Amino acid sequence: MLEYRAEGLCRNANHLRRDELERCMIKKEVLQSTALAFDTSRRLRFELCGCRAYMPFEECLDTPHGEVIKDVAVLTRVGRPTCFLITGMEREDGEIVYQLSRAAAQRACRTEYLDTLEAGSVIPCTVTHIESFGAFCDIGCGISALLPIDCLSVSRISSPADRVSEGQQLLCAIKMRDVQGRIVLTLRELLGTWSENAACFAAGETVVGIVRSVEEYGVFIEIAPNLAGLAEPDNTLHAGQSVSVYIKSILPDKMKIKLVVVNRNIGQALRFEPHYFVTKGRLKHWTYSTPQSRKQIETVF
Repeated sequence: MLEYRAEGLCRNANHLRRDELERCMIKKEVLQSTALAFDTSRRLRFELCGCRAYMPFEECLDTPHGEVIKDVAVLTRVGRPTCFLITGMEREDGEIVYQLSRAAAQRACRTEYLDTLEAGSVIPCTVTHIESFGAFCDIGCGISALLPIDCLSVSRISSPADRVSEGQQLLCAIKMRDVQGRIVLTLRELLGTWSENAACFAAGETVVGIVRSVEEYGVFIEIAPNLAGLAEPDNTLHAGQSVSVYIKSILPDKMKIKLVVVNRNIGQALRFEPHYFVTKGRLKHWTYSTPQSRKQIETVF
């Protein structure tokens, strides 16, 4: 099966010779190049190996039957890496001109790759843009999937930007498909259980952390994407603040970590990068909680 990667990660057509481009056309290999213009004939224009290449408007995006392609979806491709299949080549005024289709690449990606995956399958993706409710990710050839904010980690965050950034490459699991058949992603199940994360720390250590919420009874401070502890009440702290904390105790039976704030003025923004405990295959069932804990957090795919 051919590889179907996010745009920006596909094989660059500009690094290939003309004979290699012809082989890719025959093999139906997905390539990419930077769209140079959207011309008056409503085509995206490219240049491959010194030759002109065009993508007609209707070939710029694979849309559900009856749905109209919006101009902005095509205009915003200019200056950006855009994936495609080479669907033909002809001669105009003695010069080779390539015909390209992003829609064909997306259809092939769906049929040969995405439609073969089950819930729980671990796949690579790239964050394309962030909204308050989640991050949209390219899961192959510009096809978008939503990563909801509550699926980014067990540790609560106020914005997806607290966890990921645009252009960031991630591993995610397929959570489900919505009523329209679109894939919904989840990240938290790949970031380890409470026990797996807690095993990376020890009582008596001082580590960096991020304040996630300030409550009357205490301050929740994240020390890993899927692990937070509780410090004494302190209304001088605020969500998002970077601090250093002393780990007073780790209590697996209660799934609690007691912390003491040591330094409130680290002075630099902090964001933990994903630390994956699962990187491939398919998850069927995941339990975050410890066996002794009353509170059970789990996912059944």
